[in-house]
Amino acid sequence: MKLLDQYGRPITRDQVKALREPVATPTLAGVRQVITDPIAADMSPDLLAAILLDAERGNATRYLELAEAIEERDLHYAAVLGTRKRSVAQLPITVEPAGDEPAQAEHAAFVQAWLDSGILEAALPDMLDAIGKGFSVMEIEWRTEPGHFAPACLTYRPQRWFETPVSLGQILGDARTVPDGMAIMLRETGGNAPLNPLKFVVHRHPAKSGLVMRGGIARLACWAWMFKAYTAGDWAAFVRNYGQPVRLGRYGPESSQADRDVLWSAVANIAGDCAAIIPKSMEVEFKEVGDVTKGSELYERRCNWLDQQMSKAVLGQTATTDAIAGGHAVGREHRQVQEDIERADAVLLAATITRQIIHPMVMLTFGPQEKYPKVLIGRPDEMPADKLAEALHKLVPLGLRVGQAEVRRRLTLADPQEDDELLSAPVMAAPGMPAGAAGGQPRPAGPRTAEDAPPVPAMLARLVARPGANAELQAALNERVALDMQAALGGLTDQVRREFETARDMPDLLVRLEGMSLDVAAFGGAMRAALALAHLVGQASVLDEMGEA
Repeated sequence: MKLLDQYGRPITRDQVKALREPVATPTLAGVRQVITDPIAADMSPDLLAAILLDAERGNATRYLELAEAIEERDLHYAAVLGTRKRSVAQLPITVEPAGDEPAQAEHAAFVQAWLDSGILEAALPDMLDAIGKGFSVMEIEWRTEPGHFAPACLTYRPQRWFETPVSLGQILGDARTVPDGMAIMLRETGGNAPLNPLKFVVHRHPAKSGLVMRGGIARLACWAWMFKAYTAGDWAAFVRNYGQPVRLGRYGPESSQADRDVLWSAVANIAGDCAAIIPKSMEVEFKEVGDVTKGSELYERRCNWLDQQMSKAVLGQTATTDAIAGGHAVGREHRQVQEDIERADAVLLAATITRQIIHPMVMLTFGPQEKYPKVLIGRPDEMPADKLAEALHKLVPLGLRVGQAEVRRRLTLADPQEDDELLSAPVMAAPGMPAGAAGGQPRPAGPRTAEDAPPVPAMLARLVARPGANAELQAALNERVALDMQAALGGLTDQVRREFETARDMPDLLVRLEGMSLDVAAFGGAMRAALALAHLVGQASVLDEMGEA
């Protein structure tokens, strides 16, 4: 079998030899510089539209610089985007073997040992930077030892060092111009270079379908950021000048330009920005603006509204970031929306890790395989502990068989050791009985059955022979009846369960249920025994009363 990359293409010797050498390193004067241009300082609608259009046409450097600048300048966007990244980065990571073969178990153990090193966990926040920009690139530094190929480090490479050419002609080096915009290539001085699939992990995380440069949340957020920046700037100017007097300087016709410059400098430097100079013969009338305080609230309301739209775009809801009235139910629903997005992000991330990291690890170490282990990210969809306990309390008496190991696993409880002191339910004595009369000792471990109870005739002979034995007799007989009824009902539910498990569909199940002939002999026997025991308890009560008389 040939060595193939995650795209099904043959791997060359040169690609394997290059595993130890860094490729996408920064340069001081080349096309991969560390310092970016302050592109967000003078943003305008025309400039933003031009930047987005250039990104679609394959020149995305300015757009990726802007996406990074927005995350640095907008506190709310940085907070919600960071929340989305961290919610996935802290999820548990597990390995699922490719099958039950010993070799497949060995592959899964090899992957698990690498996960335990923490290399992947440290790289997850950088990989999830794809949420904002549409994609992220991590360069792999491989640990190449005989029989052990594994990433020793995953290094984040800024997205602005890469391009997505819009034509395959740029990739293939010929004159063909087939629209593409999906391939991610490394920027080099002489042009764009294809990525070695064994050296780079490219995680695509589209917020919408389409071209890579149109799939990042930053493209959706940049317009709201710009509008908010304008509003915040106007708000800052209002706050700076609120309450300041308007300085008005007047000059006569005999004044020179130099005199006017001095006058302007005088009124402008007193305080604030509200200043002007006019000729003495000119009249300026200042009209009072209504309630200035209420007007100023427009700035805050507009900024808050834009922040809420940002929260919806990034987290799908607003309750976890903004204090909005609605009660506990609304907050729970919004949290469920966030968890849905979290699961979807985890699925995308796990698929990238499995195909671009786990497959090469196993392939280079053990050779090509038909199936590879899979990485899973996320919390298991398990029933809460209180719901699980309630379900077991109701279903186990009806005959549901559940292993203790499964219950302990769901409750995250370890198996007890031989020398552990075990917890047990207290044995309650019946009313009027002395302590210990109901058994005194805790029940042995394991389920109780009808066979565990003492035979009825011998028990009656011991109890009825003693005066004042009614309370003890009633408690013991109640337990006996409960065990008999539990066994009888368990037999009935087993018959119904078998029909459910063997039915092909709902119509077939209805036919099976209508034609069932339940064996109620055990249930009828338990009922007769219960009535007989009730009669005996009544007789014992009469004996007690006669003895007291």
